[in-house]
Amino acid sequence: MAGKIFAVLILVSLAILTNGSPAVITGYDPLELCIENCAQCKKMLGAWFDGPLCAESCLKFKGKLIPDCEDFASIAPFITKL
Repeated sequence: MAGKIFAVLILVSLAILTNGSPAVITGYDPLELCIENCAQCKKMLGAWFDGPLCAESCLKFKGKLIPDCEDFASIAPFITKL
């Protein structure tokens, strides 16, 4: 019984220390993160960013190459000319 209470206290402490971020407690899916970042970059850059191509690369590489909207090198393949 004491072991279960201790485990719950540890999980609650982690949730508080990490601002409730479920990624720290439960892990994260790189593919999901990759697709979410593609959507975020599309919102930020609009027509300059090819969101579907980004999402296709997420699927192709299984989330191993996660785009960062503030890192030109990671989004360069998805920038389009207007």
